Amino acid sequence: MSPGIWEKNLAMLHSRYPELAQQVEKNLSEDFLPQTTRTTGIENYPPWFIEPTPSGYPTLLYQEAGGASKILIHSQRDPFREAQRQAENSLAEIEKSKKNGDENTGRIIILLGMGLGYTAEALAQKNITLIIVERRREIFTLALKSRDLENLLAPGNSLFVLGDGSAAINAALSLVKTQKPLVIKNRALTGLTEEDTNWYDDVERRINTWASKEEINAATLERFGKRWTRNLAANMDGVQNFPGVRYLENLLSNTGIPVFLAAAGPSLNDTGKHLPQIHRRCIIIAVDTSLRFLLLNGVEPDFVFSVDPQYWNAQHLYRLSAPNTALVAESAVYPAVLQAACGGMQINGSNTAAFRRVFLCQSLFPLGRFIEDRTDPKGVLAAGGSVATTAWDFARFLDPGAIWIAGLDLAFPGYHTHYRGALFEENAHAASSRLCPAETLSIKSLENGVPFPAASTSGGKVLTDKRLSLYAAWFENRFELASQTNFSLSPGGLAIRGITAAKQEELLSLPPRREEIDELLNSHYRHIDAEYSREQQEREARYLDARSDLTRGLTEIRDYARDAASIAKKIPARPSADETARALKKLGKANDAIAKSPVKGPAGFLFPPMESIEEGLRETDPLKRHLEFSGLFYQALAESVEYTLGFIKNDAPRG
Repeated sequence: MSPGIWEKNLAMLHSRYPELAQQVEKNLSEDFLPQTTRTTGIENYPPWFIEPTPSGYPTLLYQEAGGASKILIHSQRDPFREAQRQAENSLAEIEKSKKNGDENTGRIIILLGMGLGYTAEALAQKNITLIIVERRREIFTLALKSRDLENLLAPGNSLFVLGDGSAAINAALSLVKTQKPLVIKNRALTGLTEEDTNWYDDVERRINTWASKEEINAATLERFGKRWTRNLAANMDGVQNFPGVRYLENLLSNTGIPVFLAAAGPSLNDTGKHLPQIHRRCIIIAVDTSLRFLLLNGVEPDFVFSVDPQYWNAQHLYRLSAPNTALVAESAVYPAVLQAACGGMQINGSNTAAFRRVFLCQSLFPLGRFIEDRTDPKGVLAAGGSVATTAWDFARFLDPGAIWIAGLDLAFPGYHTHYRGALFEENAHAASSRLCPAETLSIKSLENGVPFPAASTSGGKVLTDKRLSLYAAWFENRFELASQTNFSLSPGGLAIRGITAAKQEELLSLPPRREEIDELLNSHYRHIDAEYSREQQEREARYLDARSDLTRGLTEIRDYARDAASIAKKIPARPSADETARALKKLGKANDAIAKSPVKGPAGFLFPPMESIEEGLRETDPLKRHLEFSGLFYQALAESVEYTLGFIKNDAPRG
């Protein structure tokens, strides 16, 4: 080690990455002591060995105790030039993807395995976002002790993920957004041992899942966007009628009362006979898919969640009655859910409310938020793509003593998808035949999710899939940031960092709190009702104003878009300079008006992907191509706005 390198690197680390510097110093151990090699005078740190190369740049080797030979981590001749070539090839690969039409490819590189930092250093000098992931903290320390890393650290624009910090990995992945990162590996490090291979494989799966989430979201919008719009239009009156979850924030603060969250995975079966005892000790939160199970076992939860807009999802609550349960919903749920909750359920010939009351959380969609923000803000709950993610965030929102979770398997233990008797299972049996039994349908549903084995909570392996692993990444990030302790009662489920495995006996050993819980809820509900009733007239006036503003704003955007589309399409094949200038001026005016509209969010919600418009272009001349694109763009905008307007005005067919 050259004199002063460690001190210089550490000082720079404190300047550019102060938290990382503290982490490095905190993890320095007395066991991490050097041994000087007599022949070279270089300090080594078994099992890591730093040796000189003909280029003058040191290289890194690894040798397990008793191992026959050393494993080379970098080039034995010129590790610096090797890294330069890899950086150049990586940038060329990004540019090649862009030229091939993959516009989602971004200048984001994730480096798995840092070593002494040669490749990271080369990439840090380029105009890219660089994320460096290194499982072994001691390697980063070795790099700081062995090489001058000014070219890597001084720019201060790289992101380091060291060790087993899943929250840091998820934070780094948030930079990916809609862009596809390029992943490059130091294969000597990523495959050094079985533990290294498994760790980096897990990171790479997480990267691939995270990078694909926007594609999944876009596909979901394309498939369900119109359904969301129809539901929001039908449920819009609920914005003024139902209070928001903001009235429940910190409800359990300083009470020590725990929450039991019932997701719908196979492990929920194990809690059935204990549910009455759990109900005595906890606030019970169920997802819509698990409500049937709780009711069959004699327990009405305190809250049940429904956020999915689809008809088939509404069937999970069909004809279920839980008069002691509060429904928490998003305003885009299938309308029958809120109708039943408000008294639209027929029991013994009379209308009966399926639930005790309804709370709304903030809409996930701009149409719903436009009305809510101007009428009655509902309170934000995080969404991770699954009803279980929102239900968990609500549990955290209450600020309980702890959160106990059952049925959050995020996997298929025993090749099961849900608890016994779930609607999914009943539908499979109903659709089965002699040549296509329920088991065949179940296997097909497993295969459709791109299944793969992963670590389970109990330490073995369990089958999961791409979609569930995305939820797991979301939970890992949230668990590590939450102040509450989260306990898992799903031993056969997917291993999720940040949650503690526990046994049901531990939950059942808690003291009964049901009388206290009921009194707390009853008192709080009375307070909400009194406050909400006092504001009814003002809230109704705000709601009517919001609907009027929305209708007027959408109408204006539709008309602007129609005029702009007409202008673009009427340009002559060979326009004069004056004709071109006038057309472009009118298009610019329309574009400015739309961009400044307060309803541009709801207006653009159903807008098709830009790629679908560009695919239809035929012109090659730049000006003509721009005008052709403008005509198609504004026509698509006018059509999507007209669709939304039709449902808001109640003059479009339902269905």
